[in-house]
Amino acid sequence: MPVAEVRPYLVTRNLPHFWCPGCGNGVVLSAVARAFARLGLDRTQTVVVTGIGCFGRADDYLNVNAVHGTHGRALAIATGIKAVNPSLRVVALMGDGDCATIGGNHFLHACRRNLTITAVVSNNLNYGMTGGQYSGTTPAGSTTSTSPLGHAEEGFDLCRVAAAAGAMYVARATVYHVHLLDRYLETALTHQGFSMVEVMSSCPVYFGRYNRLGGPVEMMEHWRKVAVPLEKYWELPAEDREGKVAIGVFQDRPGIPFEERYRKVQEAARGARAGEVTER
Repeated sequence: MPVAEVRPYLVTRNLPHFWCPGCGNGVVLSAVARAFARLGLDRTQTVVVTGIGCFGRADDYLNVNAVHGTHGRALAIATGIKAVNPSLRVVALMGDGDCATIGGNHFLHACRRNLTITAVVSNNLNYGMTGGQYSGTTPAGSTTSTSPLGHAEEGFDLCRVAAAAGAMYVARATVYHVHLLDRYLETALTHQGFSMVEVMSSCPVYFGRYNRLGGPVEMMEHWRKVAVPLEKYWELPAEDREGKVAIGVFQDRPGIPFEERYRKVQEAARGARAGEVTER
């Protein structure tokens, strides 16, 4: 896509971005900007909401309306914005700590409630901004600054959680599979109801270093090797799925979004009030 078409969606005076060399967040940010440009989104009618964390800084670089909230609260703020003004296109940009860990409860209820919000989760499997602590998606056995002898918990499979909680569109790509990521983001941004795209991202400075995955290039190669299309993933014997990451569309279903259901409730309430006045 020509750079000139993407540039209006970027705050170019803030570039280059502040993320570490080799961080996958730049790949995700550029994919989001490209999706905005391809869809020709009206910048005045688009709102990006972020929380705290490395990817929480993404709103600094997008030339749309932006709200930078507190840690784990991006979806709560996005819900309020969309509920008050359903005509806005609302996008929540989060890391795994923001979405799945501190904001886990908000994530579950956003999936269930099904407002037309698009959540983009850059999952680098740890809290990179604060020193590489384990998060809710860190795989069991991984080494982090808070699990130096190996993480004892299983990590969330965010896509399966979102699908089970009721999200209407759920997909996963990696920072290596950019063409897939572009396609999933475009679909998510035009889908009715809650949509979520998870992007498996690189953090060479903390997760990569602690787990001896190498530098930026080696981590990209890592995602190429471990990613398996969803349909093939489930054909693998259970022992061969160990360490693999399923990519693809986990859920794509039609349905009535919350804002439409709520509009009918409001109309019913107005009708009930009018009836009360008439009776008097």
